[in-house]
Amino acid sequence: MRLNADFDQRVLVHSEQMEWLDSPMVGVARRPLDRVGDEVARATSVVKYQPSSYFSPHIHTGGEEFLVLEGVFQDEHGDYPAGSYCRNPPQSRHTPGSELGCVILVKLWQFHPDDRTQVSLDSDCIKAFPLPDHLGISVIPLYSDDFETVSIETWQTNTKINRSFDGGAELFVLDGSFTESGDQLVKRSWLRLPVGSSLSASTGSQPARVWIKRDHLVRVDEEQARLPI
Repeated sequence: MRLNADFDQRVLVHSEQMEWLDSPMVGVARRPLDRVGDEVARATSVVKYQPSSYFSPHIHTGGEEFLVLEGVFQDEHGDYPAGSYCRNPPQSRHTPGSELGCVILVKLWQFHPDDRTQVSLDSDCIKAFPLPDHLGISVIPLYSDDFETVSIETWQTNTKINRSFDGGAELFVLDGSFTESGDQLVKRSWLRLPVGSSLSASTGSQPARVWIKRDHLVRVDEEQARLPI
């Protein structure tokens, strides 16, 4: 399966307008945002767990990154309420599920192969700080290494956002709305900007809270080459 697989193109998806597609596990559905591969895939998705639904134990050969959007995600390592950001690196193993149900943004097979850094944090417990030289923007850092940077930003009302993303970027709206290139992005809209892009956005009468991952798209060809055939 190939969905939004041309990484040289700007892509915008309003995920709340999509139908939920059943996964192989009963009670788990997903809205795919981009995908290269079948069940083993380089993928970005919004995934919903119905109450008392679970995946079988498995190893994340290519790594897994997720942000809990609502409810409580769980595995044998703990409970992850809304706002939790986790990175399970290549070769990590767990049994994911949810007693009460949850919705997560999840990315698979997008790690550097040598990455073994486990991350589990509550973004609601991290103090935001002003982004230098960008009036009206505050940032909560989630993760950064030599290959990518992940954060949550709050853009105040009536704010102009002009940024360069030389290594590409993905933006997922957590709350609020903003306009970009003539498009209105609302809660759970997803925007992917290719390598060498610039962002020119603006908020209106309400602020926007946005999950941003940047600089990682320069490695797309390497990631796809590692997928099992």
